[in-house]
Parts: sequence; C-alpha cells; structure tokens
Amino acid sequence: MNQGAKKYFVVAGEPSGDIHGGKLISAIQNIEPDSSFVGHGGDLMKQSGMRILRHTNDLAIMGFVEVVRHLPRLIKIMRETIEAISRLKPDRVILIDYPGFNLRLAKNIHRLGIPITYFILPQAWAWRKKRIESMKKFLDQSISIFPFEQTWYESQGLPTHYIGHPFVERDHIGESSKEYHHRHNLNDKYPILVLLPGSRQQEIKRHWPIFLKFVNILKTIIPNLQIVVGKAPNTTLSPIPNDFKIENNARKAMMTGTAALVSSGTATLECAVENIPLIVCYKLSSFSWWLARKMVNVKYASMVNLIGNEKIVPEYLQKAMTAENLAKAIEPLFDIKGSKRENMLIGFEKVRHTLGIPGVYERAADKIIKRTMEYND
Repeated sequence: MNQGAKKYFVVAGEPSGDIHGGKLISAIQNIEPDSSFVGHGGDLMKQSGMRILRHTNDLAIMGFVEVVRHLPRLIKIMRETIEAISRLKPDRVILIDYPGFNLRLAKNIHRLGIPITYFILPQAWAWRKKRIESMKKFLDQSISIFPFEQTWYESQGLPTHYIGHPFVERDHIGESSKEYHHRHNLNDKYPILVLLPGSRQQEIKRHWPIFLKFVNILKTIIPNLQIVVGKAPNTTLSPIPNDFKIENNARKAMMTGTAALVSSGTATLECAVENIPLIVCYKLSSFSWWLARKMVNVKYASMVNLIGNEKIVPEYLQKAMTAENLAKAIEPLFDIKGSKRENMLIGFEKVRHTLGIPGVYERAADKIIKRTMEYND
C-alpha cells in the first residue's frame, strides 16, 4: 500500500472516545487525505468518514456488575472485531480509551503483527497497575493526554508521548451568549445551575432521581434559580420538569452557567477549563463500589483534583451522594464573590496551566502517521 493510502482500524467504545476519535480522524485526513478508517465508534467518527461496524451505543458499559451482565454480548463483539481486523489487514489499529475491551483486543490481535497505537491511555496509575505489562508487550505506540502520565508510564518502562489535553482546543461554538440565553429563554440577571448527570444511560438511571431532589431543595434556597441540563447523545432523561432547559452541547451549558453539579468523569475537567465552579458526584452499584474501593489506589475520583494534586472540588460519592449534601455544598458557589468560589477558580487556573497548548489532535495525528511510516519501511 502506498504512503498516501493507509487503512486504519479504530476502536472507541464510549461517547467521549467518539468525540476524540472524530477529531483524530479528521486530523489524520488533513495530512493523509487518501487514508481510510473502519471500526467501532459513534456518530462523530462516522461524520469524519469512518465506516462504523459497531456503534458506541453497543459498547458503553460502566461498572463491574454491569460488565458481567453484558459479558456474552461483549465476547461476541470481541470475536467480530478480531475477525474484522484479520480480514481487513489495516496498516495500524488505533485504540481510544475503553481499556477493559481495548487491552484485551490488543492481546488478541498481537499475533497478526499489526502495530497498535493507544490514544488516551488506561489509568493504570489509579488501578490495575499490572496492565502496564500487557501495554509494554502489545502496544507499538502510547499517546497520553494527561501531564503526569508520561513520567509515570516511562518510570514503568513504557515509552509515552504527552501531546496535551484536548480540552485546550477552543472550537467555535457557533452561538453567542446572547443567542444562547434567548434560545433557552434565560435571564442573564439570575443564576444558572448546570446539571451534567452522565454520558451513559446507566449512570443517569442512578443519578437523575437524586439530581431532581437536589434541585427541589436548592430552589427553596435560591428561588430565582434557572436550570440547564447538559444532555449526552443517545441518552434519555425522565421525568424532565417543565422549567428545565435541555442543551445538547454540554460545553455551551458550562460556558454560560453559574455553578454545576457534575457526574464524575471527563466533564469535571471540562468544567474547570470553562471556569465554572462545580460539585462532583457519582454512584455505582453496591458491589461495583465495594470492588472499586478494593482496587483503586488514588486519593480522588475527579480528574480536576488528580491533576491539581489537591482537593479543588468537593466529591460526593456513593452514600455521600444525597440531595441534601449536594445542595449544602453547592450553595456557597452561587456567591460570586465568596471565598469558596474564588478559591476553586484559583485551583482551576493551576490545572489549566498543565494541559498544554492547542493542536493536540494534529500532534497525535503527526505521531501516528510518522510511526506508521517507520513501521512500514
């Protein structure tokens, strides 16, 4: 195959991976216009030109109990994936996050001799440190988006490239603040609470009832409160109170909100980038929580706190995630000149300084293409 017509097999199993995958594919195509892409992903990767074999809707599962429940389907998808890669013989496989599936896939296709790039690495520094041995054995290239990961992974013997974090990219959102307020019938003189209940349906199922009760409590404290919900693709919210505004672009909601209640995940870091104070929460099944406590070896759940290496944002996890606790914690953040809000924003500034400069996907694409050319020579 000539230098300008590479074939890539890409696997992203979650909505966040679909976002990163779509932008990475576009960045590779800008350098290699004749390249083709096939694999597992979502609507954004499809829009970027990838042929989708399995949609992220079939793959996005969180929690130990939930994975076990869906294990037969995941095994079937794994078998299909191995067969597809064996048949298509791509120049390179690109794995994006989703480590439970992707690391097993890397092991299973190693015998095919196809080089593997891992973009957005498993958080082996947080739990399941033994994964590093599989990564060293089966990966040809490792690309990190967190500033502390390169040092940690290289100390474990895995060469790693840090390219910066995608959240530093400042894409134009196509709408002014005034237009946004008008579209949602929001009053810019009153506070806006942003709700981000999660990107997976199973997260929303556990979180949404607590979010609703939390809002009812907070409204008794802040009567003129306005509510905007950042809704993830392919998720359902029910019930939705009449005064809730639904926004499909979570970043727009963050940019115009006063404070946010956020399900732990990448959205917590995005809020820090957009400078909106937040409270972090999360709830797993009882067994998944018990197992996580046994296996996870980091001080914090939120990436904001992990990167800052201090408790910048409050975390309310499992039994601590009650509507009463959340309302009490978030109330001071609506005081625009309050010390809790100001101290949190200072912490966000510290975190943003570590995330690098724009051009993240272009740097990732450049490294992938150069490594592929070296491998083929």
